[in-house]
Amino acid sequence: MISHFRAGFSVFLMLLCTAAGALAPEVGHVFIVSFDGARPDAMQSSKMPELSAMVAEGAACWNAQTVFPSVTLIAHTSMLTGVGPEKHRVDWNDWVPEKGLVTVPTVFSIAKQRGFSTAMFVGKEKFKHLNLPDTVDSFEFPDYSETVVAQTAARYITDKKPQLCFIHFADPDGTGHKYGWCSPEQKSALAEGDTALGAVRRAIETAGIAGDSVIIVTADHGGHDKTHGSHAREDMTIPWIVWGKGVKKGFTITAPVTTFDTAATALWLMHVAVPEEWDGRPVTTAFAEP
Repeated sequence: MISHFRAGFSVFLMLLCTAAGALAPEVGHVFIVSFDGARPDAMQSSKMPELSAMVAEGAACWNAQTVFPSVTLIAHTSMLTGVGPEKHRVDWNDWVPEKGLVTVPTVFSIAKQRGFSTAMFVGKEKFKHLNLPDTVDSFEFPDYSETVVAQTAARYITDKKPQLCFIHFADPDGTGHKYGWCSPEQKSALAEGDTALGAVRRAIETAGIAGDSVIIVTADHGGHDKTHGSHAREDMTIPWIVWGKGVKKGFTITAPVTTFDTAATALWLMHVAVPEEWDGRPVTTAFAEP
């Protein structure tokens, strides 16, 4: 009886995980790190040894696409709900309490329903619009500074070992608006963000979960001059790098990648079925078959 149950459950899991066309690796922890406003060419021309190592050891797409309008809250809502703006209907880009919360499920709400632990660490208050009740175990907006956000996240990761965690670095966007995209100042902010990324990675190692984790590094939008939000290639193109358990090493992702694929990939890695109504689909080509 028990053997029949186990066999049936194994088949169920395989069907669930192959719904997107490939079997997901057995992953215990998924981390999504977003560099706000990080245009791919700005990243590639900045001093980012942590990210460079992840690219060498993982899979990368330097021409992934975001949604229009290419602005922080709208794009991050797509990144974390798996759907485009026409479905999530977040059409503003500030913390506006009277607007309420996002009205579609987030990757956190779906993960939480399945019993996973969740956390968000952000550098902008506007992310409160994505903090649906009882979906995020720890939501923290400690400061705008990417260094402070990383330190706060690192402490929590070491202590709590969240199974789904989102970390947001705001500084590249702020320096882009003040000094210009691809300016020396923005590249300096990206370099500091790389150090912050390193702090997160060290925390994952200290927690003893590095071998059971996947980290997705991406951005919400790019930018040009001192602005963004248009259909321009510089605004719409984003990086999408994945590192960790089951990821192909030194692999270039040639399949199209869109920001809402991030949420779908996270669910797929957690062996949770991606909702049919989602626009996002798992980036399965970045992973070797287990």
